[in-house]
Order: sequence, then structure tokens, then C-alpha cells
Amino acid sequence: MTTADRSRVDSRSTTRALPWQLAAVVFAATSVIVGLIWDISWHMTIGRDTFWTPAHLAIYTGGAVAGLACGFEVLRRSFFTKGAPDDGVTVWRLFNGPLGGWLCIWGAVAMLTSAPFDDWWHAAYGLDVKIISPPHALLALGFITILGGALIMAVAEQGREADRSADRAAEASGVAPYIVAYTGGLVLAMLSIFTTEYHDREAMHLGSFYVVSALVFPFALVAAARSTRLRFGATATALVYTLVMCAQAWVLPLFEGSPKLGPIRTAVTHMVSLDFPLLLLLPAIGIDLLMPRLRERHAWVQAAALGVLFLAVHAVTQWPFANFLVSDASRNWFFNTDNIPYMMPPDWLRPMRQFAIEPISRTVSAFGLACLIAVLSARVGLGWGDWLRSVRR
Repeated sequence: MTTADRSRVDSRSTTRALPWQLAAVVFAATSVIVGLIWDISWHMTIGRDTFWTPAHLAIYTGGAVAGLACGFEVLRRSFFTKGAPDDGVTVWRLFNGPLGGWLCIWGAVAMLTSAPFDDWWHAAYGLDVKIISPPHALLALGFITILGGALIMAVAEQGREADRSADRAAEASGVAPYIVAYTGGLVLAMLSIFTTEYHDREAMHLGSFYVVSALVFPFALVAAARSTRLRFGATATALVYTLVMCAQAWVLPLFEGSPKLGPIRTAVTHMVSLDFPLLLLLPAIGIDLLMPRLRERHAWVQAAALGVLFLAVHAVTQWPFANFLVSDASRNWFFNTDNIPYMMPPDWLRPMRQFAIEPISRTVSAFGLACLIAVLSARVGLGWGDWLRSVRR
């Protein structure tokens, strides 16, 4: 890099101060997750809502903060900075901003667009019976893009911190690796929420439960282990997910709530939370312990070992844990398995504390498919994690 080039480097890349817009998008990602969980609880407890519920305001506050913060940064870089910063992405030869910032701006636009779409959808078709309706899909795309943008901004700062301290050969330096783990944990929570219909506790003895787990979680955990400059990056990420999901299971039932929309099939007096978190901490610890031992192996060998390890640990721990969750022993404030939505009939599996069942041959076939998917998911996670670790923009 020439002296002239160095002069164009944005001043933030040569100081140890944490970029303010990174703090803003981390706040925005947190607000989005809190609002999303709150909104789902609202639907399971009260029913139809309006745009102005606190949950919706938390969601859209997150989108607005992310969009405004990153939009301001783009304008500052494009029109109020001498020279073009070389740690950003230029669009239309005029606008320059961090890669994650562009994603946050796009996600904010998608979220704000989904609001009137969702209102019209409810007016036309009534209460949602599935989490993923078309307006919710657009909103979810905005969620994911904002969280992805926050994660990319965090890994870029982590990379710059590592570059500044490369002579010290430190695995983790500064606070950026911890921010990466935190945002990665929020992304993991988001993925678990969007697949929650396949991860109900009454479905934990079905093959489809493990197929969906194999599709989603090896990718997220392996990418976290690869991209985070922490010795136990996957564990830290899974810990954030676990704390977020535990907190909602413990806090939401403290508040009173009752249905405002029929039919009411189950008596509800307090806010209904989502389920107790999956036991992802244990396979995450296994991934963190195994990955350094595979460092010199071919990527597909690593993916095979990590994918099979995830599925084995996940099945061995989650299957018997499900027996406990459907038992009366789990009916307490800690595991909170009395979280029955008001619209659920009392003769459904959840209120009756029973498992969905299927032929054993189908379960065995599903585990074979899950094994293959887990390997592919881990391989994609390795590639995504490597790319994330290289990001500086």
C-alpha cells in the first residue's frame, strides 16, 4: 500500500475505538430479536394486534436504527470524507459504505415495506395460522439481512483488530471477537425461531426434527467456530442463544395476558413464551474441541467429522431430554412447559404431553438423510466461516 493509499484509509481503521455504527447495529439486532420473540408471544397469548404494539415498535425501532445509522455512515463516507475509504464497498461509483452497512440498509427497507403489507394481509385473511406468511417472509428476510449485516460489520472490525495486533500473535484481541459471538448467537436464535414449527418438543422423536436440525445448526455452529477469533467460538455463540431463549422463557410468563380474539380453546392468564432452548451447547463444545485437531485435514474430511459429531451429540442429548420435557416434572418456572397457546385445542399433543409418532423405519431413514445433510451443512459453514474471517470491509 502506497503512502497515498494509506492516507485514504478511514481513520477508524487505524484507531482502537469501536465504530459507533457497529454499536448501533448491535443494538438494532438485539431490538429486533426482542421484538420478534415478544410479538410471537403476543400472538400466542392475546391474538390479533395492531402496528403500535410494543413488540412491533421494538422490531421496527431496530430496523430504523440500523437503516439510519448505516445510511448516515454511507453519506459521511461518500460526501464528507476526504478521499474514498478503502475499507468499504462503493455503489454506483458514488456511495461508499461498509459491506455490513449496505445489508442493514437493505434489511431496513424490507422491514419497513413489510409493515403495510402485513397489515393488509391480516385485514384480508385474518389471524396467521403459520409463522411464515408472505408479509412475515419479507419481514423475516429483513430480520436476517440486518442480523447478517451486524455480523459482517462485527467480523470486519474483528479482522481489523487482528491486523493491528498481528505482531502479538493473539488469537483474540479487543472486544470485537466477543461482539462477533454475540451477534452470531442472535443469528442462531433467529434461525431456531424460524424453524420452531419443526422443533416443538412433541416432535423431538420424529426424524424430521433431526433433519431440520442437521440443515440449520451445523452450518451456524461450524461457521461460528471458524469465524470467531475465540478458542471456543461455537460454544460462546450457542451460550448467547441459550441465554436469550432461557430469558424469554423465564421473563414473559411474569406478565399477565389474556386472549382478545376467538376461538379461545385454552385458558391463558399470562404471556405464553416460546419453548425452552435446544441443547445446542453440547454439540457446540464438541465442535470447538474437535475443530483444531482437524485443521490440517481436507475441508470435506473436516465437514464429515463435524457434521456427524453434531448429529450424534444432538440426538444423544436431545432425544432423552425430550422425555423429560413432556413429563410433568418439567412443569415449573425453569423449563416452563405449560406454554400452551390460547388457540390450541386441549386434545392436541402439546396439552396432552404426548409425542408425535411415526414408523421406526421412517425415523431410521430420516437419520440417514440427516447425517448427509449435516455434513453438507457443516461444509457450507466452513466456507462461510472462512469468508467471514477474511472480511475487512
